[in-house]
Amino acid sequence: MKSVIPAVPATLGTLGSLLACVLAGQPAAIAQAFPSKPLRVVVPWPPGGANDIAGRTVMLRVAEQVGQPVVIDNRGGAGGTIGTDQVAKSPADGYTLLVQSVTHVANAHLYQKLPYDTLRDFAPVALLTAQTAVLVVHPLLPVRSVKEFVALARARPDQLMYSTAGNGSIPHLSMALFGSMTSTKLVHVPYKGGGPQVVGLLGGEAQASLATIASVIAHIKTGRLRPLGVASGRRSPTLPDVPTIAEAGVPGYELSPWIGLLAPAATPRAVIDRLNAEVNRALKQPDVASTLSAQALDPWGGTPEEFGARLKADFTQYGKLIAMTGARVE
Repeated sequence: MKSVIPAVPATLGTLGSLLACVLAGQPAAIAQAFPSKPLRVVVPWPPGGANDIAGRTVMLRVAEQVGQPVVIDNRGGAGGTIGTDQVAKSPADGYTLLVQSVTHVANAHLYQKLPYDTLRDFAPVALLTAQTAVLVVHPLLPVRSVKEFVALARARPDQLMYSTAGNGSIPHLSMALFGSMTSTKLVHVPYKGGGPQVVGLLGGEAQASLATIASVIAHIKTGRLRPLGVASGRRSPTLPDVPTIAEAGVPGYELSPWIGLLAPAATPRAVIDRLNAEVNRALKQPDVASTLSAQALDPWGGTPEEFGARLKADFTQYGKLIAMTGARVE
């Protein structure tokens, strides 16, 4: 499913100057000349989700900044691997890009075989947003802090149930890490997606869940769910009064799912740098930041090297978590 984000076209005189720069063959000239035609941004998930919202919001502003349209191409299916594979096999010229979540690195361990190499076939461009999760409990559960929840779970091993978006999902891995670090035995109740995960918790079929803030914020505001701690390394602007799980009693706990922009491997460094600069510029705009924050997506940004380091670190961390849970997608 494709949609086009329009932009004000460059003038003929500007295009002529850009072409001259390209012919000069200098890296700076390449960056200045790029882009000279529309960009295609593949979102390997259906429209309306967090990846789609983050990609559209940021790339709308990038389109305006560079004077070229951006085509958002939703290619959902197979846990995001179908659209991701398309980008891996696209020309490495910067005109086909990928907006993908941390599921990108998790898939490398969940699937027995992928048609691409998760790290080798992609060049990190920039982190777009954090998808901060929050540990929430049903209000009938007699706990009001992370420490109280841990104490109750230890007193009632294999009795407290937690809902997730499915076997091997990020909420599953997040709670697996929590259980490992707190020496608690919780019962996993998998659902088919984030929506049913929250519905199950609201209905009392589970007592706790680590869910994205966006999926539970409305229920937190109405008191139907009680927040105990956020999973990120710092407090979320959306829930500033809720401590991190680490500061609330589990030192060292952090799992920060992200959404980022990637390009095919071998994309020229000058092009990567230009894209990175434009993304960071967009993320600093107040209206972009507020639009993302309204969806509980915290603007991130940073350099390609920082994103690359995060990819490698999360590849290792999620591999260990998936091994711990025994999760697998056939």
